[in-house]
Amino acid sequence: MQTIIAFDVSMGKSYMVIYQNGQCVEEKEIQHNKKDFQALHVTIQSLFMRYAQYPEIVFEATGVYSKVLESFMQANQYPYYLLNPLEAKQQCDRLRVHKTDRSDAHRLAQTHPTSNRKPKVFERTEYRQLRVLSRFYEEIDKEIILIKNRLHNALQLTFPELASIFPNQNSALYLNVLLLFPHPELVLSCSRTVLKNKLLANTKKNLSSERALKKAEELVSIASSSYPAVTLEDVTVSKVRYYAEKISHLLCKKQEIIEEMEALASPLPEYDILRQIPGIGSSSAVRFIAEAGDVRRFTTSRELNAYAGIDIRRYQSGKTFYSDHINKRGNPKLRKLLYLMIQNMLKKQQSTPNHIVHYYYKQKEEPYNKCHKVASVACINKLLKTIHYLTKTNQMYDYSLATTS
Repeated sequence: MQTIIAFDVSMGKSYMVIYQNGQCVEEKEIQHNKKDFQALHVTIQSLFMRYAQYPEIVFEATGVYSKVLESFMQANQYPYYLLNPLEAKQQCDRLRVHKTDRSDAHRLAQTHPTSNRKPKVFERTEYRQLRVLSRFYEEIDKEIILIKNRLHNALQLTFPELASIFPNQNSALYLNVLLLFPHPELVLSCSRTVLKNKLLANTKKNLSSERALKKAEELVSIASSSYPAVTLEDVTVSKVRYYAEKISHLLCKKQEIIEEMEALASPLPEYDILRQIPGIGSSSAVRFIAEAGDVRRFTTSRELNAYAGIDIRRYQSGKTFYSDHINKRGNPKLRKLLYLMIQNMLKKQQSTPNHIVHYYYKQKEEPYNKCHKVASVACINKLLKTIHYLTKTNQMYDYSLATTS
């Protein structure tokens, strides 16, 4: 007897239906708390004892709200089917009359026997933790961009010339100067020697005395000609210091996250494989593993392409043909990371030979004549094939073999 348990998940609760042989035998709302999950555990175990097999459990991924239900299934090692919202909509649309929590749960259960759904593959803890850290890393990156924009606006009022003498505005030296001298009057109140000593004392990284003196002279030069929009006592000066300190803290946190990800990823066999591919650094390697997960779960490289969203979408109707485009239905974070990896390979092409770089220039020549972005996407496809093959066969990258394949 086929038993199906379907859930429509919402914030803090789910609506559950149980179907047997196409008929609903039970339905109720459960809260996402310990008491109701213990009752659900008893229900699933009783069905297993009665029919000698676990019920087929299906629900839709609803962001953070479905994570607690997914965690319950994984903790008890219950097989389950997790549908993305688009997949669930496509499969249930033909039955759609009206939308409620109850009707959605019933539709998931009714369509399950006739839908070709794949059970969720259980991931190792390392992959789940890496994904959480990767998303945390990206959140911090976005926060840094936001604060940098605010810092830029504030600095235009206090000391706009300051950014001109620091090409790298993520450097510890630049951020220290913002903390020490957010206003030109603070620079002009010190001699060059005092400025040099302050820079040496407050910069954590090694800074030579000669460079510190040169920066001190540059500070005096721009401070002498600067005409700030606010006085030294203005609150905007405090804002500049606050934003500089915030960015410094977030940059340190980013580095801590990467180090934590490396500690988690380095024991995994694919980490060393990725690091051997020219142009892929430790940061890119751990973030790829975090977003792609265990590549070995993909039977072919085409499945990996679809997961990243770079598989081709083709449209033709009668005599109407549209140019091919990538689907963009996969993981957008992975897709963006892969594009950046290709750009990094192109930048570092002089240092190490790379068959993917050769493939890029081949795409730009006759008869293809592809533009930069299209050629880069073609290289992503080539890179994913390489990663999939090397990971599945547990081989290291070999340029001489890659050029002949």
